[in-house]
Amino acid sequence: MPRTDPQPSPRRGAGELEAAVLSVLWEAGRALSPGEVQQALTGQAGAPAPELSYSTVVTILSRLHAKKALERRREGRAFRYAPVADEAGLAARRLAAMLDKEPDRQAVLSRFVADLSGSDEQLLRDLLGDGAPEGG
Repeated sequence: MPRTDPQPSPRRGAGELEAAVLSVLWEAGRALSPGEVQQALTGQAGAPAPELSYSTVVTILSRLHAKKALERRREGRAFRYAPVADEAGLAARRLAAMLDKEPDRQAVLSRFVADLSGSDEQLLRDLLGDGAPEGG
């Protein structure tokens, strides 16, 4: 009789785990320890992996802290982590960081604006205080 190995659980990418950790922290509304994050992730419907280890959670939290997405403060022998911004704020920080890496900011911004949909372009104009429609 042939031996069948159990199917390995699909491995999640770091980006998925980071998003799940950030989601837990945003929902908590307060700084959490790695153990609390691990417990929340395991209890979530559609959790990234029920067997997510404590060390994996610590690694993800440390990566997010290094990316300046989380702040941390020492409590006893461990750290507690909290997001530095909400989802929109974090996305804006990522966009600004990407822009900072480009040598020709004007070209990147010009291409970005040129590729916007009409409604997004109008929204950007409104945000910049130039809400007047074109040609008027």
